Amino acid sequence: MSISPWQLFVDLSLAGILLLLGMLLRVYVPFLQRLFLPASVIAGLLALGLGPNGGNWLPLSDAFGTYPGILIALVFAALPFAAERVPLAALSSRLSRLWAFSSVVILLQWGTGVVVAAVALRSFWPELHPGFGSMIAVGFVGGHGTAAAVGQVFAAQGWPEATSLAMTSATVGILSAVLGGMLWVKWGVATGQASFLTQFEDLPDATRRGLVAPAQRQSTGDETVDSATLESLALHLSLIAAAAVAGYYASNWVAMWFDAFRLPIFCMAFVAASLLRWGLGATAAIDYIDGRTMGRLSGALTDILVVFGIASIRVEVLVEYAAPLTLLLVTGLVLCVVLIRGLGPRFFRDHWLERSLFTWGWITGVTAMGIALLRIVDTRNESQALADFGVVYLFLAPIEIGLLAVVPQLLMQGQWGWLAAAVVASAVLLMLVFARSESLEG
Repeated sequence: MSISPWQLFVDLSLAGILLLLGMLLRVYVPFLQRLFLPASVIAGLLALGLGPNGGNWLPLSDAFGTYPGILIALVFAALPFAAERVPLAALSSRLSRLWAFSSVVILLQWGTGVVVAAVALRSFWPELHPGFGSMIAVGFVGGHGTAAAVGQVFAAQGWPEATSLAMTSATVGILSAVLGGMLWVKWGVATGQASFLTQFEDLPDATRRGLVAPAQRQSTGDETVDSATLESLALHLSLIAAAAVAGYYASNWVAMWFDAFRLPIFCMAFVAASLLRWGLGATAAIDYIDGRTMGRLSGALTDILVVFGIASIRVEVLVEYAAPLTLLLVTGLVLCVVLIRGLGPRFFRDHWLERSLFTWGWITGVTAMGIALLRIVDTRNESQALADFGVVYLFLAPIEIGLLAVVPQLLMQGQWGWLAAAVVASAVLLMLVFARSESLEG
């Protein structure tokens, strides 16, 4: 598949135009405001309806479906630079409970999906791919970025439909995060579980419409080098690109030596970026890397990824997998409901609904969904859920990335049985350790 530079230019320009349209719709359509749909998701849905997989009115190139796999490598390459270093001692009792709960959710989404697909769904649809069960975790706790990454891994192993299924799972997850989250809010009010509550009309304009007033605007980062030498954004983009291309060659090198095992490019990009950050951390150069700038660049790349990712969903694949995919995703949603309602009050002593609602947002959709829901029930962040998650996620990332690197490879080899047993056992062990520590504290 060849693509000219001008075709790439047109593809990126169309993505930008769709993002602008998505932003305008979010600003002026109250229904979309109440759904808290990000402009990137709205733009992606427009691209799906108007692009080659829909009405075919947008002149996107044949290569547009490959962009998410490239963009996710850049996103993961930015993460180590955007994250702050937090010592293990920072994990207080409250943070440990949040980490344990989040880890249990991640492990059970992977384990449950694999077991349900292998034991139940493949009994009725024996032709299902061994990796089908991973679609719960890939779409829900992962999101569109993870969907692009895992879809690329499976496609390289001969299952191209995986990308469409994963992107669909992520999109369903976003909608479930919002619609399910609003149901949780109403239930919390009706049962008196909500400690703080704000009506939608009372939310800040920035939360509802996405427009930040001049007095409330914040800097996206610091300029760390003089622009007469090099633009600060160019410096940070260069670091991201260097780590990503190092990950690309490292992945190819591993594949050259180990035919049966290929480490995904995005994982190797993350490793390369982590090593680069570690090396720079030993010198004064680390002072010229701004974490906020890296975070904003990662977010911008993710927005573009979501547009192309949703646009790449093939409707004919959804029709073919409609029944098993529906059953799998319903199973995933039921699992999330059980975890939130059953374990939330036990893991979170104070403000369990607020902290669980934020968790619901990111384990079905994305972190932004969790933040949007949290602002309804806890506008002033009195539950400290958001601040705690910012610390805890640094210790969750290795678990997520490790699972993404290993699980698809094992599923491709048909080793689902002991894999599912291992992840479920890990989740149960975490719950037992938590219960033991709580009894000792009591």
